[in-house]
Amino acid sequence: MGLDNVKHIVLVLSGKGGVGKSSITTQLALSLSLAGRSVGILDIDLTGPSIPRLLGIEDAKIKQAPGGWLPVQVHPSQLLPQVVDAPQPNENTATPRNEGVDHSTLLASKTDSVDLHPQSVGALYAISLGLLLPSRSSAVVWRGPKKTAMVRQFLTDVLWPSLDYLLIDTPPGTSDEHISLAETLLQQTSTPIPHRSPQLAGAVIVTTPQAVAVSDVRKELSFCRKVGIGVLGVVENMSGYVCECCGKETNLFGKGGGEVMAREFDVEFLGAVPVDRQWGTLVEEGKRPRYGEDVTKDDGDDDDDDDDDDDDDEMVMNDKETEVRRGDEGAGKELSAQLEVGLLVDKYRSCSLCTTFEKITSQVIGLVENGHANGT
Repeated sequence: MGLDNVKHIVLVLSGKGGVGKSSITTQLALSLSLAGRSVGILDIDLTGPSIPRLLGIEDAKIKQAPGGWLPVQVHPSQLLPQVVDAPQPNENTATPRNEGVDHSTLLASKTDSVDLHPQSVGALYAISLGLLLPSRSSAVVWRGPKKTAMVRQFLTDVLWPSLDYLLIDTPPGTSDEHISLAETLLQQTSTPIPHRSPQLAGAVIVTTPQAVAVSDVRKELSFCRKVGIGVLGVVENMSGYVCECCGKETNLFGKGGGEVMAREFDVEFLGAVPVDRQWGTLVEEGKRPRYGEDVTKDDGDDDDDDDDDDDDDEMVMNDKETEVRRGDEGAGKELSAQLEVGLLVDKYRSCSLCTTFEKITSQVIGLVENGHANGT
């Protein structure tokens, strides 16, 4: 069965480690799901599988069925409930850089710019070697032949349901896993299906802006051309950071390297993805992103004068005012609790990067479904 139920296969590649391929894969999958597509993620980074942790499914286990493995369902196709309004950012807060957008005002209108009303989403599935390991710290110490066999088994023995997109998260480089992946995919998808775009849609190449990363990622573009895999475009990850409190932008790793490389290789530049601390909080702690709050503020560090003033104020409050205050505090806690409830895809709608990936995903869908990958 293998890939028979998959319409479009997209590889996420990079010749450099640490550029955020798994993060890009996860957000692309969530964004495709929010666009109503059914999506699967195949994680073939055998020695460093990150997808289970990013999706919050580390406790799930792959089940065996007649004919192969069943992928883990991250969430089914469903109608997401309306999101409770998140705390509004203040006027001085900025979101990470988006091309052609004034970051001094974008985040302030974040809640208005993203559709937070009931929304139909496509199902999301995933499979990874990390779901077969005893624990997160278990090491995979395999030689090339065993890695090759594992990659081929993932491509042939997984019983995927009907999927619009299968995203394949890969390790860095152009080694055994990549060669095995390319050979197997080209063999299985070489027979064209009438009235349908090619099943192997192409690759999304991920880089960071600095020259040392771009230099290594160029090799991945050359690899795609040598093996006959089309390139959908380049994503520049970690492209700038905008402080959530002051709005000042800092280019931690420079900027523009991915766009220059895309022009040189005559492929699409899909967009620049900035660093967003709230995205890390979402996948690490499961907390819905919040902007405009003073992250350095500690309610327990008020000075003595403030404490004395508070005591004086409380002494003159009557019973009715006390009751109102307690009611407001209770409503605030209830709102906070409601904001933390929900699926990953639901909480992602409150992330500033969701807007960035809406644009990237729209381009990918257009390129894939019209068969316009370059580099083959």
